[in-house]
Amino acid sequence: MTADTLRIESRLARTRGRESRTQSIATRFTQEEEKALMEKAEAQGQNLREWAREVLLREAYGSTLAVGPDQIMTEIVALQLFLTNALSTITCGERMSAEQYQELMRNVKTNKHHAAREVVAQYAADNTQEEKRHA
Repeated sequence: MTADTLRIESRLARTRGRESRTQSIATRFTQEEEKALMEKAEAQGQNLREWAREVLLREAYGSTLAVGPDQIMTEIVALQLFLTNALSTITCGERMSAEQYQELMRNVKTNKHHAAREVVAQYAADNTQEEKRHA
């Protein structure tokens, strides 16, 4: 079997058993935007059209209850805040009382969103500086 025959059979196998698609949506991108989109698609092991379709449908059907990158980053920063404060006490040979622990937890819950925004802002600033160096 030739490579072309395998590609055609693979494409036909993907379309069996699903409703036919009748709508196409087109848009235009700059060359730079196209390159960025192609890189994202290739990183996922997909061609651009498959990847874009998945992204659009995920946005259209996505649950508002879904956990996104912002929430994950916030919780990672919360863990960092907790561990930094808890371990600093423990490494100094001190014990933490139940009240101190509860206060630590309240502090983490109160400050985690602000701290996460600061971390993301720092990454954005670092990326901007990196892009300027390579330009």
